[in-house]
Amino acid sequence: MPEKRPVTGQPADDRPATAGRPTVRATGQIATDQTGSRAAPARRTVKRQARGLRRMEEILDAAEEVIAEIGYADMTTNAVAERAGMSPGSLYQFFRNKEEILDGLLDRFTEGRSAHWEARLTGDVLRMPVADLIDQVVDEIVAYKTSRPAYWALLHGSATGDRLAAASERLHRGIARRIAGVLAVRAPHLGEERRLLVATMMLSTVRAVLPLVAAGPPDRAAELTAELKALLTGYLSAATDSGRKPGT
Repeated sequence: MPEKRPVTGQPADDRPATAGRPTVRATGQIATDQTGSRAAPARRTVKRQARGLRRMEEILDAAEEVIAEIGYADMTTNAVAERAGMSPGSLYQFFRNKEEILDGLLDRFTEGRSAHWEARLTGDVLRMPVADLIDQVVDEIVAYKTSRPAYWALLHGSATGDRLAAASERLHRGIARRIAGVLAVRAPHLGEERRLLVATMMLSTVRAVLPLVAAGPPDRAAELTAELKALLTGYLSAATDSGRKPGT
């Protein structure tokens, strides 16, 4: 059943009122200001300043903690607000319900990571020795996944798994294309289809092993990570050397 929200009235905006400023209904529907122009939806207009953005991140951090402990199905906006150290009414200024919190987490887990890798796989990283490149990238991926237990709770939750899985699939396709771009620099002799195939194989291997790493005790996780690096290093070295002309 949808979560029942306490009746608090329309959330107050802590910015000073100004003449002609757009007003937005608590429902998020488009309203009009005093001049008759259309105001943007609540989620796009609320709290654009740096303080508001920080509060949104704090709410999402709190939601991750709650989900990691009790799961998304049992998460409530009241529990998230309490963990974030704010009133439910303040939380509703940023997220009107738990579904909008889920949307924010999906953005964090997908679009945010896509931007990270777009910026990360550039410059000198493209020409690092294979073993060093694999070591660095795998360490970053493992650190992120193990520090985000809510990711796994959402991915395997019946109410959220399909949505996150679909979003993750889009992310992984983008990362595969990015890895293929790295291969275009490191192994230009490989054809485009071959580069994408190698990238997809590497990414699929990482995706298969990471749940084992996340679920295992520290010693076991370290062993699995080392094996993953060795596997990827050997595969990438062989894949990029195949078809290379002598002396290139």
